[in-house]
Amino acid sequence: MDKMSFDRIDDAILRTLQNNARISNKELAAVVGLAPSSCLERVRRLTDRGVLTGFQAKVDPVTLGVGLQAFVAVQLAKHSRDLVETFRAHLLTLDEVVSVYHMGGENDFLVHVAVRDANHLRDLALDAFTTRAEVARMETALVYEHVEPGVWPNYAISD
Repeated sequence: MDKMSFDRIDDAILRTLQNNARISNKELAAVVGLAPSSCLERVRRLTDRGVLTGFQAKVDPVTLGVGLQAFVAVQLAKHSRDLVETFRAHLLTLDEVVSVYHMGGENDFLVHVAVRDANHLRDLALDAFTTRAEVARMETALVYEHVEPGVWPNYAISD
């Protein structure tokens, strides 16, 4: 998608929704200084243009039994579209995978995983990564803390 331009109101709507997607349209309109009907139309336009792609709930992973998070850096043995797509599809079937990054550089994939404990991480690495023919090398880095600012920067704002 081409770079879009946004005005300050679009930017305020995006920032507010990224911080609280459950805010009512009436409250959102008050925050950004619009009439509720105009605000609703702006949100619909941002959704129709593919800027807003969904609304998610943030969850505390500890309450779900996640005791450890890690990044698994993977270097593929060969580079072809089929192998990349096959490996990515495999990763997306794993319950432990939080996010997948296909990257340039020394590693081809960086995979954020959430597991119960170190034994679970070891089993995941052995069963889901090292058994794959496409994997030449993998390296695991433990996450001590995960802090997410939650708001994407908007470099397309025009005023």
